[in-house]
Amino acid sequence: MDPQPGKRSSHSGAYPVDGPAPCHLWVGNTAINEGDIAQEMQYHRAASPHKSRAEAARALVVRALLALEAERLGLMSAKREGDGQTLDDSIIGLLLEREVDCRLPDEADCLRYFQQNQERFRSPDRMRVRHVLLAAPPDDVAARLGAREQGEHLISELKRQPALFADFAHRYSSCPSASEGGDLGWLERGQTTPEFDRQVFRLRMGLADFPVESRWGYHVVSVDAAECGVALPFESVRERISDYLELQLRQRELQRYLLVLQERYEVRGLADIEAHAGQS
Repeated sequence: MDPQPGKRSSHSGAYPVDGPAPCHLWVGNTAINEGDIAQEMQYHRAASPHKSRAEAARALVVRALLALEAERLGLMSAKREGDGQTLDDSIIGLLLEREVDCRLPDEADCLRYFQQNQERFRSPDRMRVRHVLLAAPPDDVAARLGAREQGEHLISELKRQPALFADFAHRYSSCPSASEGGDLGWLERGQTTPEFDRQVFRLRMGLADFPVESRWGYHVVSVDAAECGVALPFESVRERISDYLELQLRQRELQRYLLVLQERYEVRGLADIEAHAGQS
């Protein structure tokens, strides 16, 4: 692979543009140089460049292991026609189909998982909510203080005259729901801004006693109805469970297969790269 100007190695700094990229990683006799890793890093976002480098290195090691095994088994000329994949992807797909057991979960597997995890299989809680959004930028302290005070005033008025809620929404709300009297309809967990969502789903029925804060400002909120999620029957979630268990089984078998390949083709340098990422 041609060296890439400007890429850096954590071992030796910037490598010269007129020389080969340094190499600290091998799979068998296959070298994976820093240029290869730097190019792969664009697909592995992480908290730090060192962690991104480690993830990219791991991905390239896996690909090299599979390519070496495909070559050993004589699959390098077995590309399937018309599948739209690159040569490497097609060969790796054939290899995994041939070598990795892909047992499908049966009815008993799915039922067992359902019985052990019934709390996961419920319809979502939901609330029918109206609100008045008193908008204020998150970095404008004075505006936010004013919005909170206005919210407290509106709540005080609504406790005396609840019928004014729609009118207040039309007059004061910065949300498009103002044209609907502030009605947000039925909300499920996770449908709104996280901080608004967390607070609203802790409220009791009726008008909230305090303005609810979010990144958008302060909200005068009324919970008009609430429904708790109910347990779902096995038949309605069986396919979802089967897909999940199939993925888990396949990932487990793939990990086992990769351990076998690592014993067959020595991997050198990856542990150092991962250790360096762990120190960052």
